[in-house]
This record gives sequence, C-alpha cells and structure tokens, in this order.
Amino acid sequence: MNNHFGHTRQFALIAVEEKRIVSDTVIDAPPHQPGTFPRFLSEIGVTDVIVGGIGPQAVNIFKANNIRVHIGARQKKADELVNDYLNNKLTVDENKCDH
Repeated sequence: MNNHFGHTRQFALIAVEEKRIVSDTVIDAPPHQPGTFPRFLSEIGVTDVIVGGIGPQAVNIFKANNIRVHIGARQKKADELVNDYLNNKLTVDENKCDH
C-alpha cells in the first residue's frame, strides 16, 4: 500500500462474497495522469477503495462513478485491510495526502 494513491504502482484487487475474501490479484497501475486511476478502476468493476492518502479530484471522480472511498487507512497488507473493513474494524484517520 502506498500512502499516496496517485503514486501507486500496483493495485490489489480483492473479490468478496458474503463478507469473505474469495480471490486477490495484484495488477500494475496504468501510467499516471490526473483522473486515470479512478476511471481505470471503475472500468474493471471496483466498488470500494481503501487508501492512506488521496487528492480531492480523485475522490470526486470515484464518487461520480459510484465507488466508495475509505480515506486515511493505516498501512497494512491489502487482505488485512479488507478483512478489517468486512468486520467493521477498519481504522482510518487523517488523509495522508497533502493536496
């Protein structure tokens, strides 16, 4: 997990059924340009993102695509974050992005 969403090089895609992780895959991020990542993730069917830090433009694009954004997550393995979310134990604090 990268603390700044726009600097990530990979995404962990985790599929969930009935509050249980059924698969996880790591994919490379496309080349970054403003707005690219939210649109890319929307196109592949992402419904939620858990991030440490993210800019307001990306948040707005996610919201426009009906993707929930969970901002301020502590740095952990992706499956641990998802399990925390599924069990209502996801701890978030301040947005670690400075813009």
